[in-house]
Amino acid sequence: MTDEQFEQHTRAILARELGPLGMARYLRTHGVASVDYTRDRHMWLDKLTIENILEEARKLEQNHGV
Repeated sequence: MTDEQFEQHTRAILARELGPLGMARYLRTHGVASVDYTRDRHMWLDKLTIENILEEARKLEQNHGV
């Protein structure tokens, strides 16, 4: 596995495990070098629907009492 393939693999895992909001937070707090944002956002946003966003918002609301 090349370094680029490894990086893509780890980002896919992060996106799957953290969801879109968690992935965005991780990228924001861990200054990722040489990011191709357009390519990467397709990896974790292409399957995103309004239902997913609302579900994630409801979970956050329940967990944080917002």
